[in-house]
Amino acid sequence: MPAYVILDIDIHDPARYDDYKRFPQTVAPFGGRYLARGGAAETLEGDWTPGRMVIIEFPSTERARAWIESAEYREARETRAAAARSRTIVVEGL
Repeated sequence: MPAYVILDIDIHDPARYDDYKRFPQTVAPFGGRYLARGGAAETLEGDWTPGRMVIIEFPSTERARAWIESAEYREARETRAAAARSRTIVVEGL
């Protein structure tokens, strides 16, 4: 069953965040593909004001977890943490 990693990212160091954006190649080896990556977001209900939204589809929750915990993604994750505040979830699809 597919799984979706959803990141809501508030960037506080744009120059450093640009370094993070050089790591998209870490997704494909885990079967992932980007569905959204920083496009315009519009709140339709409630008071949620998302920052930069990223949605990545993986073949399973296990593959999504393997990616985010991988050695290949470690440097990117540390760079993102230094440049932004992130909220990240994984949700099972249908």
